Amino acid sequence: MPQNNGWSREQLLIALKLYCEIPFGRMSSGNSEIIRFSKLIHRTPSSLAMKLTNLASLDPKIVSTGRKGLTNASKADKEIWNEMTSDWGHIAVEINQTVQELAPTTTNQEVPEPPQIGADFTGLTKTTLIEARVGQRFFRQAVLSAYDFKCCITGLAAQELLVASHIVPWRADSNNRLNPRNGLCLSALHDRAFDQGLITISENFHLLLSSRISKLKPNRYIDDAFLVYADKPIEIPAKFVPDSAFLKYHRENLFCG
Repeated sequence: MPQNNGWSREQLLIALKLYCEIPFGRMSSGNSEIIRFSKLIHRTPSSLAMKLTNLASLDPKIVSTGRKGLTNASKADKEIWNEMTSDWGHIAVEINQTVQELAPTTTNQEVPEPPQIGADFTGLTKTTLIEARVGQRFFRQAVLSAYDFKCCITGLAAQELLVASHIVPWRADSNNRLNPRNGLCLSALHDRAFDQGLITISENFHLLLSSRISKLKPNRYIDDAFLVYADKPIEIPAKFVPDSAFLKYHRENLFCG
């Protein structure tokens, strides 16, 4: 029977999982994942969907849009949200453990993430390595869902060709390796270009090209993949908007100019 009392930590962790994995526009009681997990945590789909909107009221990006009806976050909601945003890795692991306890036969159907450039797993214990992999999957799903599974530059929607690209590299900031606000959803090509400093994002979220691209011999492929998007705005996500400080770091430390 659905519970009518306060939400347990297990239930809140599942709500966080779904908030991070489902695009904002699909957080309805008819969503198949919301229906599936509502049964596992003994809540109704409508109450679980409402909990996601409560969590949305804590997301700076969604708050900034002035959406109404998102003001019912409880003290427990705020506490677990703050816990997540202060330690993404710990929450990612705890969410994974909770899911496995609720549905141990659950398999991961996500598209594998290419190895993170600069991620060094040398010397890690088996347990720590597993936690790192869990964290990478969490980061990928949170970033891609924020952009509705589309490249923020081109609009490409083939998940097999999308990468959750770190703005500040994995190796440079251990505290924000799993922070979705340190991520962009990019095609594999644009991820590589971003990592190499050939492109970056301006303060007002426009694509900037390095002169190394602009000075290349005219080529239809370069035109179609890069030049046509120069100085054009990227798609800003509905949640987990990129942190301006991370973008500034990329412009100042990685971009070739």
